[in-house]
Amino acid sequence: MTAPMKGRVKRRLAAIVAAGILLLCHGLLSLAAYAQQADKLPRVGVLTNSPLTSAHYAAFRQALRDLGYVEGKNITFVPKSAQGNADLFPELARELAGANLNVMVVAGDEGLRAAKEATGTIPTPIVAVTCDMLESLIVSIARPGGKATGVTCISKELAAKRLQLLKELIPTLANIAVLYNPWGDRNKELEYKQIQEAATSLDLTSRAYEVRSLTEIEKAFALMAQDHTQAVVIFADVLTSSHQKQLADLTLRNGLPAIFAFREFVDMGGLISYGSGLNDLWRRAAPYVDKILKGANPGDLPIDQPTRFELVVNLKTAKTLGIQVPASLLVSADDLIE
Repeated sequence: MTAPMKGRVKRRLAAIVAAGILLLCHGLLSLAAYAQQADKLPRVGVLTNSPLTSAHYAAFRQALRDLGYVEGKNITFVPKSAQGNADLFPELARELAGANLNVMVVAGDEGLRAAKEATGTIPTPIVAVTCDMLESLIVSIARPGGKATGVTCISKELAAKRLQLLKELIPTLANIAVLYNPWGDRNKELEYKQIQEAATSLDLTSRAYEVRSLTEIEKAFALMAQDHTQAVVIFADVLTSSHQKQLADLTLRNGLPAIFAFREFVDMGGLISYGSGLNDLWRRAAPYVDKILKGANPGDLPIDQPTRFELVVNLKTAKTLGIQVPASLLVSADDLIE
């Protein structure tokens, strides 16, 4: 190879190397710019007891997409799940408190309490998705004050109605079990008192089965069988909501008619529910996140309470349990699952 040819080859190789270096630098700069842009996106933390694959978490994210929020483009999610163990809420809330969030969305009274304690003097707005907003955590429904607001399904106000529906479904009903976690949500004690009062007016005897985990739930159903329980009322809280399928299966396996607060239990094989939907509850949290990200003060946003409640009956489950659903319930039901 002649000297001039060698020179041209060297120059060509140098040009190729230089172009490669430029492309590499451009790529690195693009990645750095993307990372910098991602750091500037609004950060929404989520504290839940259910798996992050749950339908209600998906419903929440879809509701935000409907409002124009696209992950990685104009919003970043920082989700944390206790995976059925609400005792982890304080630790997970502390992790979220240090994650430089613009807003934190939390499940239940336990989540709200843990978030308020973890954030302390940090002015992180909180949106709670809960069955009953505990009065000690807010100033009022109309003006919650402070840095927390959210949505509620006002479950305890419907306790007596659920018991009446159960009695209508099973006219020979004489004794019931009540399954709930009094340690996680203080409202559940109030709800149980309302159940006791309703039971007395309906000539029913009631017994509480207090649980804190799935293992204790399974043990409670074994005790119900020994106690010859005829039906069970299952309260809505972060524990039961994170074990929907297991609870529906346990009621069927033990031949126990059960009434739930959320239709999602009935969709999974439970017998009957009365209340608002869990997925709907989480969807209703999305507009709060939107308003707060746009500058609203959470303390000025009224707590969202449902105005309509669904009665859902699983006819297939009723048949399995040998229950003839009365015409009055068939007519008044919002949805019949066959």
